[in-house]
Amino acid sequence: MLEQYKTVLEGGAGEITEKKSRFIATVRPIETEEEALAFIEEMRKKYWDARHNCYVYSVGLNREYTRCSDDGEPSGTAGRPMLDVILGEDIYNTAVVVTRYFGGVLLGTGGLVRAYSKAVQEGLKASRIIEKKKGISLEVTTDYTGIGKIQYIAGERGIPVLNSEYTDKVKLELLVPAQELDAVQKAVTEGTNGRARMKKGRDLYFAVLEGEIHTFET
Repeated sequence: MLEQYKTVLEGGAGEITEKKSRFIATVRPIETEEEALAFIEEMRKKYWDARHNCYVYSVGLNREYTRCSDDGEPSGTAGRPMLDVILGEDIYNTAVVVTRYFGGVLLGTGGLVRAYSKAVQEGLKASRIIEKKKGISLEVTTDYTGIGKIQYIAGERGIPVLNSEYTDKVKLELLVPAQELDAVQKAVTEGTNGRARMKKGRDLYFAVLEGEIHTFET
């Protein structure tokens, strides 16, 4: 698992015009290659009258499925420049289709590369990009004398409490950034004089959206 990565939460569309040719970039978050292919087909049907529907997609945190297509443009002038933008921005699990309505003026190799690259950049600007960070849920069980110290440690480190359960004991589920796990466990042990019991839970990713913590399954 990556410690953190950028991806698209909500796709968008951006458009540029170069020498009367329209370039429309549509961005979509994806989780599988099947979703990517379905999205590409959807855009081909939507823009059936366009000269080209070039695309790029990258699926998987190891970029297991990464493809691009010039869709009839001169080789290397569309798909690869589009992919270079995605790789340069270090964005994962994303597909982009750039639709071109030909304006009657040839752009040349360099012009096409710049146009398709710029279109993808505009599409990404119109999308909502988030950074997901690797986290681990840590279940902490303690008596009521230790709860104040655990809450203090969590607040001091900015660690969210996902769930809490109050019975004869207190059980908290903390969302701990992966790289801080050892330090947090040590702080809890020392802060409660070893009275707290801790159990590592699920691996997940989380992101801060408008001040709120959102979790995502791995």
